[in-house]
Amino acid sequence: MGQSASAHGSSPGGSSPGSSHHRYVTANQSDSVDAQLPLGIFGDKQDYISEIPDECLAIIFQSLSSGDRKRCSLVCRRWFLVEGQSRQRLSLNATADIHAHIPAIFSRFDSVTKLALRCDRKSSSINDEALALISLRCRNLTRLKLRGCRQVTDLGMTFIAKNCKVLKKFSCGSCTFGAEGMNALLDHCSSLEELSVKRLRGVNDGVVAPPIGPGAAASSLKSICLKELYNGLSFGPLIIGSKNLRILKLLRCLGDWDRLLETISYREQNNLVEIHLERLQLSDIGLTAISKCSELEVLHLLKALDCTNAGVVAVAEHCKLLRKLHIDGWRSNRIGDEALIAIAKNSLNLQEFVLIGLNPSSVSMSAIASNCKKLERLALCGSETIGDAEISYIAEKCVALRKLCIKGCHVSDQGIEAFAWGCPNLVKIKVKKCSEVTSDVADWLRARRTFLTVSLDVEEIEVEAVEVSASDAGEQEDGVEYPSSVSRVTNGGSGGAAANADGSSSNNAGRSLPFKSWLGFLGGRSLVACTFGRWLNGNSSSNGVI
Repeated sequence: MGQSASAHGSSPGGSSPGSSHHRYVTANQSDSVDAQLPLGIFGDKQDYISEIPDECLAIIFQSLSSGDRKRCSLVCRRWFLVEGQSRQRLSLNATADIHAHIPAIFSRFDSVTKLALRCDRKSSSINDEALALISLRCRNLTRLKLRGCRQVTDLGMTFIAKNCKVLKKFSCGSCTFGAEGMNALLDHCSSLEELSVKRLRGVNDGVVAPPIGPGAAASSLKSICLKELYNGLSFGPLIIGSKNLRILKLLRCLGDWDRLLETISYREQNNLVEIHLERLQLSDIGLTAISKCSELEVLHLLKALDCTNAGVVAVAEHCKLLRKLHIDGWRSNRIGDEALIAIAKNSLNLQEFVLIGLNPSSVSMSAIASNCKKLERLALCGSETIGDAEISYIAEKCVALRKLCIKGCHVSDQGIEAFAWGCPNLVKIKVKKCSEVTSDVADWLRARRTFLTVSLDVEEIEVEAVEVSASDAGEQEDGVEYPSSVSRVTNGGSGGAAANADGSSSNNAGRSLPFKSWLGFLGGRSLVACTFGRWLNGNSSSNGVI
């Protein structure tokens, strides 16, 4: 299309620069593309682009990037209309100024089913009236994301709940509505499947927050994610009442979570297959409760200081279907060989294993390498005991291994050389902050295994995890931490407006003093990012582990 149509070409009937055998004519401007079509390609002067049905043109638009869609919509009136009517994803900079333009925006984009509203920290966001107007024009919304909409109250959420009853996914971050608005959403949106709540300040106000849930949505909810909530336990009734819950993520939320996990484990029907726990008040009691989730396949246990070998052993012995396991021991030495040997004996289906801040011995590493025959992705980070001998076990025994990350371990060139013959299916190895590994061995390994990607970082010096204040803490997303002063451009699918990272306010005046001190504790930058997401997506950024 780019070669046969151009918005700014040579004049009608003229010749293109550098071409003597292609002449151009202008297509019919009344109801077709205002472009210049080359003669001689199809053997006639017919405008084939104008004959594309609107339905096919809409499918083409859906396969384009956001920028290409916007540029194509300016080619002619027909393309402008078809592009607007076929757009299902839309991301808007939800400042107060947009209120007057809402009728025009949603008259053009009248088929939107996935909407993102973002407002940066320094701007005033849309209010309840604007949100009510949007809800009336987008009754078919299935996904809604709110970021930094601080002027939206419980009243605005009630409008959304009553007018957008087919919502399946709802996500909010740094908003100020409270339990009443959240309960309205759960009561009216009976098809809700995914709920993500981050820094909901209306719930954080006060010492005791009203209970949230279960509501009509409890029967349909499959995924709940709670992040950085002062009163996260107020969502307890919703979590307990969601009988079909498959994914539960509790990240940096205050409260004693052992009792809640115990309550979940007592349910007759327990469908949980994925659990993420990060920086929680959690002990072996909670892990023992998790061990009763016999269908569990994915577990992330990060920086839970009160968890020991006993809790991990209980999970390993009862959750036989584990495929992905991430453990960050935060160098507390409370999780060690006993837990790892239990994992090696029982988790025979393990495909992805991430160990951070643990100090396993050669015995436990040998057991993992020998027994976990399906292991494809392995990360060993911040360990004082993993050296060349342990790496040699992996190279020799892990025949299914495809991707390996080694960071902050006492590994030398000798250990890396073992991969010249071991791990026949290995496609990528990443070595970072291992001072005894040189660039020479990386070049040597590349020469012997031409299809192996070797990523080596030998210049960085390992830095211990530190705690920073809430004002210095950065925004963390997808395993990479960004300074809070850096703004990023987000693309909401096909449509997109520039916005800050999450629209959260930099003013902490609304937080209570205990919450400030708690965030100071949470602000500690991770020694390593415990996710394979960016690596699996082909992103080789040096910010993440993989």
